[in-house]
Amino acid sequence: QVQLVESGGGLVQPGGSLRLSCVVSGTIIRPGRMGWYRQAPGKERELVATTALGGSTNYVDSVKDRFTISRDINKNTVNLQMNSLKPDDTAVYYCNANLNGAIYWGQGTQVTVSS
Repeated sequence: QVQLVESGGGLVQPGGSLRLSCVVSGTIIRPGRMGWYRQAPGKERELVATTALGGSTNYVDSVKDRFTISRDINKNTVNLQMNSLKPDDTAVYYCNANLNGAIYWGQGTQVTVSS
């Protein structure tokens, strides 16, 4: 059974940084795209960043030049380095992965940006 477990969320002041990590457990036969989504209160879940097996990355415009997604295929992890955080970045962040031909989600980790 494949599982995704996120960590690294918390409370940070505007302008601060956080690093989210997602560890994948279980047997991975066909690795695929992995990424991060977020959902703020009263809003729909939105894509934040993704990374493909070949290393290409994609970001939502609002986080470009502030967030960096990285992946270690050997360790089955994907990270999201978030810098220059803004109050609008406050949300529950979810790890997402296309593995073995199926879509998996983590349980989410809360990120709160507030002074």
